[in-house]
Amino acid sequence: MVSGILTGAVSRGVAGLVPIALIPVTLRYLGPDLYGLWMTVTALVGMAAFADLGLGNGLMTKLAPCYASGATAEARRYISSAYLCLSLLAAVLVGLLWSLSAAVPWARLFHTTDSATPDDARRMTLVCLTAFVVNVPLSLITRVQLAYQRISAANLWQGCGNLVALPLAVGAVAANLSPVLVVAATVVGPPLVNLVNSLWFFGRRRSDLRPGLTVADTAVAARLLRLGGLFLAVTVLTGIATNVDLVIVTHALGLHEAAAYAVPMRLFAQLGFVVALVSAPLWPANGDALARGDLAWVRRMTRRMTVVSAALVLALGGLLVLVVSLVPTVLGLAVTPDVTLLAGLLAWWLLLATISPRFMVQNAAGVVRPQLLGWSLYVVVSLPAKWYGVRQFGSASVPWIGLVTYLATVVPAALHGFRSALARHTRPPAGSTAERSLAAPAAT
Repeated sequence: MVSGILTGAVSRGVAGLVPIALIPVTLRYLGPDLYGLWMTVTALVGMAAFADLGLGNGLMTKLAPCYASGATAEARRYISSAYLCLSLLAAVLVGLLWSLSAAVPWARLFHTTDSATPDDARRMTLVCLTAFVVNVPLSLITRVQLAYQRISAANLWQGCGNLVALPLAVGAVAANLSPVLVVAATVVGPPLVNLVNSLWFFGRRRSDLRPGLTVADTAVAARLLRLGGLFLAVTVLTGIATNVDLVIVTHALGLHEAAAYAVPMRLFAQLGFVVALVSAPLWPANGDALARGDLAWVRRMTRRMTVVSAALVLALGGLLVLVVSLVPTVLGLAVTPDVTLLAGLLAWWLLLATISPRFMVQNAAGVVRPQLLGWSLYVVVSLPAKWYGVRQFGSASVPWIGLVTYLATVVPAALHGFRSALARHTRPPAGSTAERSLAAPAAT
């Protein structure tokens, strides 16, 4: 758990620093128009983040019990079926992408100029989207490693995938390659490193788990797709719920107020990375413990990680409140943000930090429907409530309205789902009447 959190911090740090380090290299070489085009294409690619249909999360949930019980043959069927589904999906998407690219109005879509032509837009989009789509099945290796408790290895390989973009981009610039090839050098790292990681893991570490076409099973694939569909729905709902606030503030109060709200919102959003760092290792670990029937460990670790997650968010969030309050001009703010807004943002992330470990138990058990219900109710109730609150009380009311709505909708669903996940894996005590009654038919 500790090594997973530490290596996760390193990996996420690399993922955040490499794009910053690439700015002076690529901006000077590409020029402002081509660089702006590349950033727009990158934002477009980011909108396709759900392309794995939730299969990665579903696979990790299914593999953890296989790891705990040593069911290697069953695990290999799950892995092979997931790779087959996503490989077919990637092949179809890449084929459609390249075959339909000539029909896209690139000039209108990206407002191209003389120095950033429609042909540049087409080629950059094809390169970036192709790399992203190809990486969808290749990234399954990370889910396999997480499920098999190789959390540190998975994090370090991901960090290498992001880090390799820097020397590749510098080399492309030094070789005076075309702008499209420079962009290609920055996006080829993750799929290339995931490919090497897959060959190493399935070839040297766990050849017994190596995916095979003949091992894939349509029934297993259908189960993965059903579970993955639930994870996908939850991901879409949480994405809407946590990213719509700025849109509401913009439409209700205008761009000036939105700018004042956006800076502290973006800063406090970094607390989400802290929550993810603490929670991510819990998912596979809980899956292992639940499969073994060690519910005491699950309860104990959930309590401990709730305290750890809340303490980290409280400490770092308190520091952010001081920074934003004392040095607003450094952050580009014309006025000091409302303390009510800062306190609300801190309280919001503190609430998410305390509930997140319970979600990890549900994810590990495949109990997704309570989360789906809770987040659906949250979206339905919070959006009109935030719109009304912004118009009546200003943007500082947004996180507080979200907090109250979350307490009324998501938290009860999370607590119910947590109890359901534990109940699903409750075993009768050894020698109990229930155990004897279950064992009797087998003995007969």
